[in-house]
Amino acid sequence: MSGRNGGRWVIHLPIGVPDLLRARVFARTATRLLLQLSRTVDVGEVTVSREDEQGVHHRVFCDRLLAGGGRCALPTEHRAPCTARRNQRNARAW
Repeated sequence: MSGRNGGRWVIHLPIGVPDLLRARVFARTATRLLLQLSRTVDVGEVTVSREDEQGVHHRVFCDRLLAGGGRCALPTEHRAPCTARRNQRNARAW
């Protein structure tokens, strides 16, 4: 086990919801709230999975790389053109 400064730690926060749509909505909402507290949230890596299929991840945000730089901030499977994320993840750690 690594010490306090032994690299990056990832938080897994299981929250049960009845279906994929609600899981994605809840995850987007939680992500946006957490961004108010810390810019270290990696929005593009937010995923949800079924409780009994935790190896199968479903992305929550599109996160496509845009031509002018930045990433798409819209939900996965959106129909509108990709739009840049307003609050890019800050590179500095806590």
